[in-house]
Amino acid sequence: MEENRDGHELATAKDWLALATLLLPVLLVSIDGTVVNLALPMISLDFGSSGTLLLWIIDSYSLVLAGLLVPMGSFADRFGRRRMLLIGATGFSIVSALAAFSPNGYYLVAARSAMGLFGAMLMPSTLSLIRNIFHDRNQRRTALAIWAAGFSAGAALGPVVGGILLQYFHWNSVFLMALPILIPMLVLTPIFVPESRDPHPGPVSIVSIFLSIGTLAPLVYAIKTFATEGAVISAFIGVGVAVICGYFFGRIQLRSQTPMLDLRLFSFAPFTGSVLTNLLIVFSLAGFLYYSSQHLQLVVGLDPLSAGLTLLPGTVVMIISGLGVVPIARRFRTNKIIFVTMLCSSASYFLLVPFGKGASAFVIGAIFCLEALGSGAAETLTNDAIVSAVPPQKAGAASAISETAYEVGAVLGTAILGSVLVASYRSAIVLPPALSKVEANLAKETLGGAIKAAETLPKVEASALLQSAHAAFDSGVVILGLVGGVVMAFAAVMALLVLRHGNADLS
Repeated sequence: MEENRDGHELATAKDWLALATLLLPVLLVSIDGTVVNLALPMISLDFGSSGTLLLWIIDSYSLVLAGLLVPMGSFADRFGRRRMLLIGATGFSIVSALAAFSPNGYYLVAARSAMGLFGAMLMPSTLSLIRNIFHDRNQRRTALAIWAAGFSAGAALGPVVGGILLQYFHWNSVFLMALPILIPMLVLTPIFVPESRDPHPGPVSIVSIFLSIGTLAPLVYAIKTFATEGAVISAFIGVGVAVICGYFFGRIQLRSQTPMLDLRLFSFAPFTGSVLTNLLIVFSLAGFLYYSSQHLQLVVGLDPLSAGLTLLPGTVVMIISGLGVVPIARRFRTNKIIFVTMLCSSASYFLLVPFGKGASAFVIGAIFCLEALGSGAAETLTNDAIVSAVPPQKAGAASAISETAYEVGAVLGTAILGSVLVASYRSAIVLPPALSKVEANLAKETLGGAIKAAETLPKVEASALLQSAHAAFDSGVVILGLVGGVVMAFAAVMALLVLRHGNADLS
């Protein structure tokens, strides 16, 4: 087998076919995430769900995923990454089909939570398998760029295919898209993807598993609750549980010879900085998609397909950016590249301040292109730094950290930035007196609820309600732009300072 100058084996044609196979579960998860955002207005109209329930439809998946990624990454290291991948893909597709026939919003939240369980088996397995297949640093960075591009391609494919489905069918059809991806994956994975595991995994710590879940899930819940309901007792309880569980989890991991999660990795500044940067990238992206998908359909008035096509150029830019940064990273320092790209993401949010209110589809699409330019490149480099910081046998645990950061970022982006929009909407909307109490509560919760309530009013009152609802929804875009812009600027500076040695490979 051919080797590079450092004695690392170079990838074969079969290895690249294995990468192509591993892109299928990535597409599965990324398509699902994008489609749900696109379908949110129709779900809101169909179920008459509250703003909080709509946020839970998005966040329940990420909440369960965040709590289970570390245990599932550890299980993959112990029991086989390919095996975990196949179990996760099968379960994810079955539960997706069940979600398609949800009779109400609460059932959909439950189904999304179950999808999070199986999704937690998927993503760490794909990243850790890539870490074990590609030993050459440059080839691995290219493979990770393709992996990230596959995630972006799924985000691009989701709105277009989902838009077509939503144009002609009920919203539940978007959950059935997982099934065509499952069949070729189940056939090709045993052929091309080699099994790998940690040869010395140590015993399974049931206590560590529960403490990991008890740390991450209550923490994400607390942050979400603070953002949506304020300083309520349940949020403080969530923080308390997370702190207690996190303390004991940390003590056990630091004392263990074979820890589930090697916390000593966080003493390496590029690793910690990459994880935080990864989290903030997704924070920015999730918040923007939550806003833009509803603005394009419910304010601008586009159909789902047109809304998806509006965001398509941005996802293409994200793919090109993620792949194009690989040769650039061979010539320039990682921290400087991420600094520049994150400033692009920051600028995209600040542009919402003057241009967000009543923005046309063209303006939203252009701003998203700038956001995607920064996110695509930074995502490739941060994932590379994370998985390269550990030896191959511990790749599952490191990949789980990367994916935990991704999912926590998705929850925070939707919860915090989404809650900014919900709070501004509720405080700014003016309701006509002709509405009943039930209809008034529905209209005050979400823009979709206002549109549904307007159908019961005479033409003049309906027009006034819709005009007020559109203005109220967009009233939060200034705060959204300022918060997102500041957070991304902070991430850019942090990356510049902390990732100064980000090109190092500890493995």
